[in-house]
Amino acid sequence: MENIENQKFIALDISGKNYLSWVLDVKLHLSAKKLRHTIDEDNAASNEKRATALIFLRHHIDDDLKYEYLTVENPLELWQNLNDKFEHLKAIVLPNALNDWSQLRFQDFKTVSEYNSTLFKIVS
Repeated sequence: MENIENQKFIALDISGKNYLSWVLDVKLHLSAKKLRHTIDEDNAASNEKRATALIFLRHHIDDDLKYEYLTVENPLELWQNLNDKFEHLKAIVLPNALNDWSQLRFQDFKTVSEYNSTLFKIVS
């Protein structure tokens, strides 16, 4: 399984605070492993590829989320369940980021690195 056991990025937090970046990371890694189609609607993935994708997804979510979705045996179903649970965060995070962006002023920071750090947090 090509080191699938090694965690490639930060696991999805139970609160979903890192959901948006997690989704991007998962899509990129599944694409690189040629498993992206396993989380798409109406896919014809083999059982082996589905199992590999499910292992990958379960390895990159919080332990409490693993227990919550313990009986899910299809990566598409797990993907949709997590999406249903955390998709609302876009409606919360985007307005906050836009507000932070509109109030960002260079003169409010002592150093350029502090400004850059805040800027990258808003952008991410």
